[in-house]
Order: sequence, then structure tokens, then C-alpha cells
Amino acid sequence: MAGVGPMKAAAQVRPLPKIRFLNRSFMALVVTPRFPMGDWFAALDRELARAPGFFGSRPVVADLAEAVADDGPANVPIILEGLEARRLRLVGVEGVEAGVLFGTPWARLAVGLAVGLAGRDLAPEPEPAATPAAPSLLVDRPVRSGQSIVFDAGDVTVLGAVASGAEVLAGGSIHVYGPLRGRAIAGLRSGPGCRIFCSRLEAELVGIDRLYRTAEHWGAGLQGRPAQVLCDRGTLRLSPLA
Repeated sequence: MAGVGPMKAAAQVRPLPKIRFLNRSFMALVVTPRFPMGDWFAALDRELARAPGFFGSRPVVADLAEAVADDGPANVPIILEGLEARRLRLVGVEGVEAGVLFGTPWARLAVGLAVGLAGRDLAPEPEPAATPAAPSLLVDRPVRSGQSIVFDAGDVTVLGAVASGAEVLAGGSIHVYGPLRGRAIAGLRSGPGCRIFCSRLEAELVGIDRLYRTAEHWGAGLQGRPAQVLCDRGTLRLSPLA
């Protein structure tokens, strides 16, 4: 009987790789469709034509509370299809029951949407007795064309210019100590109480919270002047700084 050969060495046990989980926040833009829907989509198309890079590849949340209140949930899939047809990157839906999105011809995309995203509009938690100062970001160089400064934790201060084709997005207020020629959107976290200040208004678009205006809407009287942008009773208002 042949001898039994030496046993194979036990297979080496390789340690499993460590899995790392990182915290990352994504800032989404919110659209609020409202009836008459044909007029609303026509206005959206006009603004997309004026500022084609406004949405870009940024995630978008559809707040359908007003649309559902006006006309019920029956047209929700049509509204969302209209937004998708304009190549908006829908990542969430608010203001509608989850069951409305499922079992419809539009369910293919509805499955991928997060329904009822938690956000700033929810009831705030009680504030502690001592509230720490809000964080801020200081940008000590010009913001060049194609660059995007995104800081959702608080205010942004830019010591130089914001070039055409650049953008600054802030959770709080925005201060630009130079010409503002690109896009500036404030209040994405803190809401309509925030403001935008600049030493020379030459912007393509300014916005606070869910309101925005393009250069065609504020007239030549403010162009090239120190200005501030604020929300006043639900309207975005621009005014010169003395």
C-alpha cells in the first residue's frame, strides 16, 4: 500500500478588509410645482433656458405638498415625469404619501426616490441654553469660472471676486468683497432669514432658500453697484447698499 503523502499545509487565512463608513452631506435643490401646471412648467423652461447650468448635475427634491393640496394626488406621476423629462436629477419627494408613487407606470423611478426626506422644514428640536456660534467659511482667493464653493454648515465670505460661470452655495448668508458675477445661493440650510451681500452686483443668478432671480429681473439700476439680497414676505428683494 502506497504511503500517504504529506498533508497539504493549511490554507492561509487572510484577514478581511476593514469597511470604512464616511459621513458626507449632499446639498439638494428643492422645486415646488404648483397649479396651473402648464404655466409652472413654462416658467421652469424659461428659467432653465436663461441659466442652463443652474441645476447642472445637482440633486433635486420635488416638494409636491402644494400640488397635491390644489389638485389631489392623481397627477403626481405626470408632474414627476415632466421634471424627469427636463433631466433634473430627482433624488427625493416630499409632501405626498408613499403609496401614491407605487403601482403606477411611473414606479420605475419612484422606487429609487426617497420619500419624505428629513429636512429643515421639520419641527426643530429644542435649543440648548447656550447655542454655539454658527460655523463659517472664509475664501481668501477669487472663485474662478467653473469652480463651485459649497458650504452647507453656515456663512460663506469671499474676499475676492466670484467669476462668471462660478457659484457659491451656502447654508447661511453670503458675503462677497468683490464683484459677484457668477451664481450665489444662500439660506439652503438656515432659510429665508439669510442674505447675500456684494460690493458689485454683476451676477447671473442670486437666490435665497427656495427663491431665486436672474439678472434680467432686477434691472440696470442695480448692475455694478454694492447690493444686498434678502427675502421680504415671500419675495426675493434686491436693494443697493449705501
